[in-house]
Amino acid sequence: MLSVFNSINNAFCNTLGISSYMQGVVVLMCINIIAVLGMSVLTGFTRLFSFGNAGFMSIGAYAAAILTVRYNVNFLVAIILGALAAGFVAFCLGSITLRLKGDYFLITCLGFGECVRVLFNWTKNLTGGSAGFPGIPAYSNMLFSVVCTILAFFIAWRFIHSKYGRNLTSIRENEVAAQAVGINAFRTKRLSFVFSAIYAGWAGAIYAGYLMYIVPSAFNLGKSCELITTTVIGGLGSLTGSVLGAILVTVLPEVFRSMANYRMLLYGIAVVLVIMFKPTGLYGYKEFSLKRTIAWFKNLGKGKDKPAAAEGKEDK
Repeated sequence: MLSVFNSINNAFCNTLGISSYMQGVVVLMCINIIAVLGMSVLTGFTRLFSFGNAGFMSIGAYAAAILTVRYNVNFLVAIILGALAAGFVAFCLGSITLRLKGDYFLITCLGFGECVRVLFNWTKNLTGGSAGFPGIPAYSNMLFSVVCTILAFFIAWRFIHSKYGRNLTSIRENEVAAQAVGINAFRTKRLSFVFSAIYAGWAGAIYAGYLMYIVPSAFNLGKSCELITTTVIGGLGSLTGSVLGAILVTVLPEVFRSMANYRMLLYGIAVVLVIMFKPTGLYGYKEFSLKRTIAWFKNLGKGKDKPAAAEGKEDK
């Protein structure tokens, strides 16, 4: 099955003339989108901040890698099991930590992420330790990653627009009022936490199949901070904003790559400018609508978007 996927991807990319470099950028973009979609559900729609999602990514990555390399499990099954393993750990962790108030939940998640990284460093016989885990099959090609991203967005969209998603929004706006109308805040927040972890594990499993070699240091605190930053840049409370933010954060470093040592500096400046001039994010608390966009362009062509003051002067 893996050879069939790779053959289809190669034929597709050769037909469109997509280079290996561009394929790699698209795969990384898809990985970031999936991870940020999960973070968006947790942070944007539930208003829970977690610095532990890099730990869930590592659980998904190592679970998929170990299953495919040491137990010859089909890569699709390994990805699913890796994502579910991250979700199970999140369920156990959330059952304890989500009862904490204030910043204690955030601090606990931060400690969890670092504990997972250290644990994978110590278990050399299982994970290879700091030397890394090599020999992972190359199952994460561009076409497969794009399909996974579309599926992930569809599932997240249906979840947010279900009664569970409305419960998340209610808790975000006013947790006390949500509990007063019968919403179990603890279970709802735990569901959001597990959903976010499953997506992080899913992204981690695809990441392992793309690099074919993983090390614990790739899933450090910096990665968790990157996920939160991307979610904020895209816009809280917006799935399409999260996608836009993930694309921006992935593409910007590549755009500035020719500038060598100044690349990450320019990338950081660009991110700061977005946060300064768009504090709600690029698409905060709203979703992209094709119908609304077409209507806006039609009105723009008819001159209906003139300022009210200007229209008043013309009438006189």
